[in-house]
Amino acid sequence: MDGLPARGSAVRRLGLALPPDQMPALRGRRPLKRWRYVGVYTPELMLCVGEARVGPIPMRWWAVALPGGELRERTTTGRGGVSLHAGRVRVSGPGARIDLELHEGEGVETASPAGEHYIWTRKQACVPVRGTVALDGGTEHRLDGPHGFVDESAGYHPRRTAWRWSAGVGTSHDGLTVGWNLVDGVHDSARASERTLWLDGETRELDHAPFAPDLSAVGGMRFKAWSAREDHTNLMLFRSDYLQPFGTFEGEVGGVRLREGCGVMESHDVRW
Repeated sequence: MDGLPARGSAVRRLGLALPPDQMPALRGRRPLKRWRYVGVYTPELMLCVGEARVGPIPMRWWAVALPGGELRERTTTGRGGVSLHAGRVRVSGPGARIDLELHEGEGVETASPAGEHYIWTRKQACVPVRGTVALDGGTEHRLDGPHGFVDESAGYHPRRTAWRWSAGVGTSHDGLTVGWNLVDGVHDSARASERTLWLDGETRELDHAPFAPDLSAVGGMRFKAWSAREDHTNLMLFRSDYLQPFGTFEGEVGGVRLREGCGVMESHDVRW
């Protein structure tokens, strides 16, 4: 498609139907696929809350991970006690209650070709988060800082799509706030990709960074997993092999040495 791939302000000049406007449910024979994912990554606790739709079919999930390897999670095709809107996340489920406010910004938008169709994403890192996570058993965690990551994506992806992804936040060796978004498989062109470094509020596009097959490293960062969300579904028309571990990072990203890094790695191979 003309003008693709595009990044930043160039995306809105393409004239494509994009969120928050309504997008057609079908484009050719491809159904619209869309999701919103919020992650919060700290050395004491990490979590994610998400909602996805393939055509009219919804799915919602949440997970809370602790450093010792404990993981509480739930995935449902109903509401499942999940409320996920711009600037607000609420979960009331077995094992955890989450109530968070997010101070979201413009983010980094990317649009890429997908055959004769297109896909879109907007990523935000180092998002200020404030609120509480209460776990069954009486433990309550208070969050207040630039620990959030937001992924909004939509488009007409190929029937089979596979990618590896990493997102995280932390501090640089000299004490600056740092965040990253790295990917291989979607929005990964040599230019105008979604690969981004956030450093003290400024953004720049990153070069391609190879992922280790076992997700133990990406580019110059080494990864140590706490625990992982995992799904292996085969429903004939829908198949998914999914792994998303939470954990900590050390090393460097985009030439920036990490003092501390927390976040996720992900591998997803889906037929949808």
